[in-house]
Amino acid sequence: MSVKYLKETASQTAGPYVHIGLAPHQAGFDIFQNNFDNNLVGATTRGAQIIIEGRVFDGSGSLVRDALLEAWQANSDGRYNHPGDRQKTGSVDPNFRGWGRACTDFESGIYRFYTVKPGCVAGRSGKVQAPHISLWVVARGINMGLNTRIYFADEEKANESDPILRGIELKKRRDTLIAQPSQKDGKTVYTFDIVLQGDSETVFFDV
Repeated sequence: MSVKYLKETASQTAGPYVHIGLAPHQAGFDIFQNNFDNNLVGATTRGAQIIIEGRVFDGSGSLVRDALLEAWQANSDGRYNHPGDRQKTGSVDPNFRGWGRACTDFESGIYRFYTVKPGCVAGRSGKVQAPHISLWVVARGINMGLNTRIYFADEEKANESDPILRGIELKKRRDTLIAQPSQKDGKTVYTFDIVLQGDSETVFFDV
């Protein structure tokens, strides 16, 4: 009896057409009536408006210039704009979407989100979590999207008691989740770089 060997199936990654499918406007295509973008706020959104920006690096330290990132967060009262939200304090802000999509710039490698500083939220166990933004990252060469979080360096007290951060044993690893604030042109900007591999790899979570 002869044995027939089949060729290995090619692997599937999130690209190279991730921008065309998920963020066509940045790739120069006008194919959707409503383009999801990186601006989560409007003129009447409650809370302190901020900018999140950063770069994505691969394991060799090179910029990833075609990454796509999605952000999901609570509003300034700690409420999510979603019917599944079970927070008992604060109120939903109808002028805050709470979700956005950004791409790294093809030239500079920088991504940006225009949003508000989130409030504290209660996790599934009921323990209060520090203000944070959930982030999902995809790019060429990534077989599955990577989930991480952005915390804020100026929320030190809340960060110290956050159950997720406390579960990360090494401070060096916790620090990969902390965005650093600065002032640029009168606006508060938090810088959050993401490292996909290597000694300074960002902490990623199984979700």
